[in-house]
Amino acid sequence: MRLKIFLFFAALIWLNSSLVSSQVITLSEIQKMAEANYPAIARYDIIEKTKDFSIANANRGFLPQGTVSAQATWQSDVTWIDMEMPEGIPPLDFPVPDQDQYRVVAELNQLIWDGGNISAQKKSLKAGAEVEKKQLDTEVYALRERVNNLYFGILLMKGNLQQHEILENELQRNYDNVQTYVQNGVANDVDLSTVKVEQLKAGQQRIQLESTLDAYIRMLSVLTGEPLEKNTTFVKPNPEVELISPIINRPELKMFTAQEEAAESQKSLLKAKNMPKLSAFAQGGYGKPGLNMFDTKFSPYFLGGIRLSWNIGNLYTYGNDKKKIDLQKQSVNTQKETFLYNLKVQIPQQQLEIEKYKKTMLDDDEIIRHQTLIREAAEVKVENGTLTVSDLMKEINAEEAVKQAKTLHEVQYLMSIYSLKHTINQ
Repeated sequence: MRLKIFLFFAALIWLNSSLVSSQVITLSEIQKMAEANYPAIARYDIIEKTKDFSIANANRGFLPQGTVSAQATWQSDVTWIDMEMPEGIPPLDFPVPDQDQYRVVAELNQLIWDGGNISAQKKSLKAGAEVEKKQLDTEVYALRERVNNLYFGILLMKGNLQQHEILENELQRNYDNVQTYVQNGVANDVDLSTVKVEQLKAGQQRIQLESTLDAYIRMLSVLTGEPLEKNTTFVKPNPEVELISPIINRPELKMFTAQEEAAESQKSLLKAKNMPKLSAFAQGGYGKPGLNMFDTKFSPYFLGGIRLSWNIGNLYTYGNDKKKIDLQKQSVNTQKETFLYNLKVQIPQQQLEIEKYKKTMLDDDEIIRHQTLIREAAEVKVENGTLTVSDLMKEINAEEAVKQAKTLHEVQYLMSIYSLKHTINQ
């Protein structure tokens, strides 16, 4: 009974390990994982919260604004009245204010109309936040190309390792054959050493391939934030089912549009700053003197009204400031046109790359077939004693080279397709 329980749990552990080892992942999944793990993603929330706080502060411009001030002064002279009265009329005694004066004032202002300044501020803040988001979009989008390069590098290394395993098996088979030939007197120990050297070289190449594969997987693990193993199955994309659209949909274009809109919002803000502002105010104070200059005692006072203010000094620079904004928009438009120009030059080159590798791949299988026939014929010749083992090793290496070339061409073909997809954002 205990043995059965033990075997049951051992089977569960084996099944779990099998599931882990058979992890399957696609390029699109890797891209999403890398984007989600990118530290800069947190800036989206920061940008949004900063915008909300700034807009909330702008809205507070319509709330009553209060100030409190106090002052104590001494003046060298004061207002006094010296009036001579006609004869028979007693003189009038006008009090003379003190030279030291004190005042505490509290004032409350309520904005009635600001010429659209706060509304323009909020529009400008939203436009600025949108620019930051679009700039971040371009940064995150650039990450995709790094992921693609690593992913296809992994596919290339895995393909080479699979082919290399076949080569090592082939060398081992030939080593066993040469051993037999040595025993039969058809070959000698030098021939055996020749094959052994090729086996050792193949082992070194396998170590290099495994090391490169491990490095690529580790770098991709860092980008995704997920532990990826060598035994993970990286699915080879099938681009044939995904038609490439000629429409360019790069995030940079949206960034340029956001920058133009942000510049346009600056015009509204500039216009609003040159408008007059209307507000109501109420002021209460306590001082010596109060509103009555001839009252030498401390007394409270109050006054209120409506205030219209207009800073006409900004009108001097309004024209030039507006022209600067127009130049800024022209600069953004020039950057956009330059960006599109470079893409339009790049796209035909990438399309030619795709066609080149597509045509190259057509002959790979045929080349491998003929090279395999040559290698098999060389083995027969070695068995018959009409060809040296060294010449056989050349044919085996030649066969390995054309097989690895096929793997390389397949990956290059995929990379060229996804480079084009990245260029147009598809």
